[in-house]
Amino acid sequence: MIRDNIPRGSTVTLRHESEVLKDNPLCDPHVRDLIVYLPPGYDRSDERYPSVYVLTGFTGRGQMLLNDAAFAPNFAERMDRLIAAGTIRPMVAVMPDCFTYFGGSQYINSTATGRYEDYLTDEIVPFVDEHFRTLAQRDARAVMGKSSGGYGSLIMGMRHSDIFSMVCSIAGDAYFEYCYPMDFAKAFRTIKGDPMLFMEKVWSTEKQGRDAHAAINTIGMAACYSPRGTGFELPFDLETGIIREDVWKQWLSHDPVRLVDNRIDDLRSLKLLFLDAGKSDEFNLDIGARILSRKLRERGIDHIHEEFDGGHFSISYRFDRSLELIDSVL
Repeated sequence: MIRDNIPRGSTVTLRHESEVLKDNPLCDPHVRDLIVYLPPGYDRSDERYPSVYVLTGFTGRGQMLLNDAAFAPNFAERMDRLIAAGTIRPMVAVMPDCFTYFGGSQYINSTATGRYEDYLTDEIVPFVDEHFRTLAQRDARAVMGKSSGGYGSLIMGMRHSDIFSMVCSIAGDAYFEYCYPMDFAKAFRTIKGDPMLFMEKVWSTEKQGRDAHAAINTIGMAACYSPRGTGFELPFDLETGIIREDVWKQWLSHDPVRLVDNRIDDLRSLKLLFLDAGKSDEFNLDIGARILSRKLRERGIDHIHEEFDGGHFSISYRFDRSLELIDSVL
């Protein structure tokens, strides 16, 4: 908990019943908590506020952004501090829950997980604008996130620039050749030929093996990138471990680096496109951001690309930079 005497905003938890997540193939809940941060003074005014949608990384959900941590503010405390300092104007922050049985949705639609892209764009955005005093227009709506949340933010900007005009990706998944295959051998050994049995074991005990995250991450990505009906295909053979080029090609079709050429007009319409990553990112996402930045630059798409000293973890302080840039173009 951060101790100071600055004005506090408030957080509201609403129960949202989704139509598009009903009957999802994993039987995940279709009624979910939606966490919304309201800035100081919200209850005492009739003002309307810009909104920022904050997407969590893989295995995360909105509520986790409010977790208490030593020596670091949670997201609500961060907003309070930045607003009190005059660094950013008062904003509404929306923290959705797009978690799945496999650990996450990548904020895209998949026949193996559910329609999470539609959930966010078709349901949550209108729901927020209906229940809170937001400026209900693209020019006052931003999306930001770290890791898978950064990937989801890029997807929102590429495919839903009519909804979001500002996009910030902190170490977002990009250039898949560098960020995913490093886990494949670990995942192959850990899954032991049966991904669904492995996931049952994950959910049955809190104690996980050393390479469990590599396996969960690979299964989670496969459910998003290479679904087959209500199931999915892994990018390697379950008996030998050999890479399945046909499945890997499906994964690559979701890579932001490869999506650029199909989304040039959407990307050019953005008021803000920000990419950053730590110079020693453990998943090589700093390299992915560099490659994505180069492609954007070659296509004449305005954006900001920054690197900082750090890796992939304990970098929530980089939220400040994204929020500052969002404020600067509002």
